[in-house]
Parts: sequence; structure tokens; C-alpha cells
Amino acid sequence: MRWQKMWRFIPLFSVMMFLLTGCGDDTLSALKPKGPVAHDQLFLMKLSLGIMVLVVLVVFTIYVYVLLRFRKKKGDDTIPKQVEGNHVLEIIWTVIPIILLIVLAVPTVMYTFKLSENHKDNKDAIYVKVTAHAFWWQFEYPDLGISTAQDLVIPKGKKVAFELTSADVVHSFWVPSLGGKIDTNPGMTNVLYLQADEVNTFKGKCAELCGASHALMDFKVVSLEQADFDKWVNKMKTPAVISASAKNGEQLFKDNCMSCHAVNATGLGMGPNLNGFASRTLIAGILPHNDENLKKWIQDPQSQKPGNKMPAFGGTLKDDQINEIIKYLNELK
Repeated sequence: MRWQKMWRFIPLFSVMMFLLTGCGDDTLSALKPKGPVAHDQLFLMKLSLGIMVLVVLVVFTIYVYVLLRFRKKKGDDTIPKQVEGNHVLEIIWTVIPIILLIVLAVPTVMYTFKLSENHKDNKDAIYVKVTAHAFWWQFEYPDLGISTAQDLVIPKGKKVAFELTSADVVHSFWVPSLGGKIDTNPGMTNVLYLQADEVNTFKGKCAELCGASHALMDFKVVSLEQADFDKWVNKMKTPAVISASAKNGEQLFKDNCMSCHAVNATGLGMGPNLNGFASRTLIAGILPHNDENLKKWIQDPQSQKPGNKMPAFGGTLKDDQINEIIKYLNELK
């Protein structure tokens, strides 16, 4: 009786399944490629899926045909002709899988070597060093003299050559719309290249279980026109102008935060570089950028992103002091 009641939910689950398959994000989908690397990888997915579907259809067709053609008829007690040991058939069902494997293997090997090329020395490519931390991302542009965090800015239509490593445990760098994932390993350097074919903001994820806030280790890839990218580079190199009303907050920041966070173009530290912080749309890669969320983050970062290494300042700084620091951070544009 209990199982009979459960059958009633099957239509509901079926409708929900079809509805949910239509949900998604165009900037977070490997099935909607926005760059040449992602297009090549989608081709391989379609090729392997096509071969599997073909095999399934052929097998089921033969199965149904045999089931109908050679079913036992009433009054017929004869034994069907046996084909065991038929050399022709054995050759056929041995050769066909080999052919299918070759069709799949050749382009897979070809694209594997193609997509693992190191474009660091390519003069037409942008070179970026990626360092994964628990639980944030550091981006360095050695040729441009810029360091930043969380927001990776790139020019549209240009190859971006990555060198990736980790500062602590194994993480995995993944921008589904632009290409496949690659691990970042402590003490090792992996290479990858990606390219965006349109101006957009793509979502990136950590794809390797790395700790308590693995699911919150997000970042963004912002693709700009070349002219806008050049403006962004110049802006990042230009020191922020701090108004007189934010000077107190600047001093409080230096006294409490400067040991971990840099605010200049090239500085690196234990925490993310906050140069251009006021222009970011998210705090810590997950919270909408507003004063309320920023205050929550400074007061108790563990409540927002468990396991991160930033200390809580809720017990050491007064509310008005935190507000002054927020005022200063909002001028780092």
C-alpha cells in the first residue's frame, strides 16, 4: 500500500524534471561555449555521445528484431540454427568496436595536445599567473605589472595563457563557458589557455573539494573590448585618490589590515589584493557588494565563508571604526 501511494508522485517528479532541465546560466555552462577552447571540448563531448547513442540504437534494434523474428511459435519445438564459431560474425563484432574507438581516439588525442599548449611566450597572448588559496583566487599579470583577486579581467578575442598553482591544498580552476577545468597543485605549475569570443562576465568555480567553503570558492572572468581592457590596466596602475573624509579609515586599514591585504597594483599578501575593490560587484566572491554585507564580512567572515583565514574584527574594532574602514574601501576604485 505504501509503495502504491508513492506511484502518485511519479507524474509530479516527471514534470519537475522537465522544468528543471530548462534552468541554467549561460555564463556557467559547458554546453553553451563562448570561446574556441570550449567549442573544441563540446565537439568531443558530442562525438563521444553520438557514438554511444549510435551503439545503443544498433544494439536495441538488433535485440528487438531478434526478439520478434525468432520468437518461439506455438507447436514449433525445433532448435534455431546456431552461429557460435562463425568467423565472419566474430570478425564483424570485433572490428566495429575497434573502428568506433579509433574514430573517438584520434580527435581526442589531437585536441588533448592542442589544448594543452603553453602560450606563455606568445606575444599576442595575455600571460596570467593564477594562485589558488583557501578560499579565494589570486591573479597576477607579470607583463602588465598588475596583481588582483577574485575578478579576472581579460580582453575579448585574445588568448590568455595561464600558469596555475596552489598556496595550500589542491584546488581546481574552472570556467565552464570558456573551457575545461585544471587542477592547481601546491609545489607544481600547470598550464592552460582560454579565450572569450564575446564581451561578457563568466562565472568560475573551484572544481576540487578543498575544504569547508569549497562551494563558495567562486570567481568571475570579465571579458572586455581591447580598448576597455587597456583602460582597466591603466586604472589599476593609478593609485586611488582618497578623500579627506576617508583618511581616518585609511589609517585604521593600515593598522589592522595592511599586513594581509595590499592595495597597490603589484602587491601580494596573505589575503586578496584589494586594488580596485570598490569596483567589484561581489565581496569575497559570494556576497553582493554593499555596506551591510561588507560590515558583516569584516565583523565575522567565518559566518559568511567558513574555514577562511581572515580573522574576525567584530570584537576588536568598534562599529564606527568598521564604518570608517568601509568608507575607505569604497574609494578604492
